[in-house]
Amino acid sequence: WELCVHAKSYSKLKDKLRVITKRSNGKGYDRLKETLKMFVRGWVSYFKIAQMSNKIKRIDKWLRFRIRMFIWKSWKKNKTKYANLKRIGVEDNQSYQWANTRKGCCRTALSPVLQTSLNNQVLRRAGYTFLNDIYLKVS
Repeated sequence: WELCVHAKSYSKLKDKLRVITKRSNGKGYDRLKETLKMFVRGWVSYFKIAQMSNKIKRIDKWLRFRIRMFIWKSWKKNKTKYANLKRIGVEDNQSYQWANTRKGCCRTALSPVLQTSLNNQVLRRAGYTFLNDIYLKVS
């Protein structure tokens, strides 16, 4: 038989990740990355013998959305958003449109522009830690 993580533990995990990636926490990128890394390593190491790869992939997808939302919120001004979108490889016209959008952080983080420009590889290179990466190393 297989060991699995209880649903209550998953909800506690998401609650804690929600607090860590809160958009208005006043932490910079480095402090967020460090806190996230320590928490994710500890949680995965504690539950490493359980079968949880599918559930972790779903939580990782949600976590990447939260990180994109945090990044978008931290850019604050339209001028900064425009410059950063151009810097990560978005076309000039599209950068201008998305920098001046009226949509909120949540909606913009789910947009194809941010999902393709701030994709998984870019976030990993930037130093963000994800549950599935640690789980594959540990198990």
